[in-house]
Amino acid sequence: MPKTETILVTGGAGFIGSNLCHFLIDKAFNVVCLDNFDDFYSEEIKRNNVKNLLNNQLFEFIKGDIRDSVLLDNVFSKHQIDFVIHLAAKAGVRNSIFNTQEYFDVNVNGSICLLETMRKHNVKNLVFSSSSSVYGNKNGKLLETENCDNPISPYAVSKRAVEMLNYNYHINSNFNVVNLRLFSVYGKNQRPDLVLYKFINLISNNQPIEIYGNADTTRDYTYIDDIVNAFISSIEFLKTSDSNVYEIINIGNDNPISLQQLIDLITKTTKRNDIKIVETKFVKGEVTNTHADIDKARRLLNYKPNITIDYGIKQFYEWFEKNGIKGVKNSIDKTA
Repeated sequence: MPKTETILVTGGAGFIGSNLCHFLIDKAFNVVCLDNFDDFYSEEIKRNNVKNLLNNQLFEFIKGDIRDSVLLDNVFSKHQIDFVIHLAAKAGVRNSIFNTQEYFDVNVNGSICLLETMRKHNVKNLVFSSSSSVYGNKNGKLLETENCDNPISPYAVSKRAVEMLNYNYHINSNFNVVNLRLFSVYGKNQRPDLVLYKFINLISNNQPIEIYGNADTTRDYTYIDDIVNAFISSIEFLKTSDSNVYEIINIGNDNPISLQQLIDLITKTTKRNDIKIVETKFVKGEVTNTHADIDKARRLLNYKPNITIDYGIKQFYEWFEKNGIKGVKNSIDKTA
């Protein structure tokens, strides 16, 4: 009988990580979930994200920080890790402008601790969660070959820095790496600071929604199930590829919509025609448009986004009505 492979998921109790852990368990992988319950948003939310997995024999939760090299060494010593999916990071574009040092300490130095531990334990398969924010302010479809020397937030710089670190471990230590540049992820278990959750939460509490600049900015919103499928396909890609893999791959929906279109869809879904909108000045660090070219993802990962924005918002709203934490204050960030 073949060995059940073990995957370490850093940041596994968060929005993307918790959805991914559930999918991996369904695929019969052993999952080691590492999360430090960063206080950017409620620990209660993250604990709730993984509570249904805690009694599953394929799942182990470890509370800890990726900057703790002793803890990481113990995790890798105890478990025979086959793949690492690295999601752990300080999140939030706007907040990174005011907390740059902390973002680099967690996102960059923490990643170095993880990479060094992987090298020490001869674990050489990595899927990294990068971000569309690395592209900076550009128009049109964004290709992986674009120059990414001008990101406009410290968060984006930190993500690009880790991509470059991953390349160094690829060429110097023979790591096999897939960097997934994610575009505006939304769906169940979503962080309360992200735009869809924030808007629906405010509307549900009869509060006005705040938009930065105007409603003409566009985002390539991508539903969480499509994102998770891309991570699982990346694991399969690494398993079936020859060695010497280093790839950067966009994961988006290839169908950007404006903020006004998003508000219109929220209005239709919630059946609320009394939404009040307050416009404020545009926020530094936020890009104006994103549009993923996903040809490479289609070719290498057989990736095909299946969830339309209309259906995805409906699915999120149904989840929010059952599970959302109502009354969350208007948060510090707009998008990821």
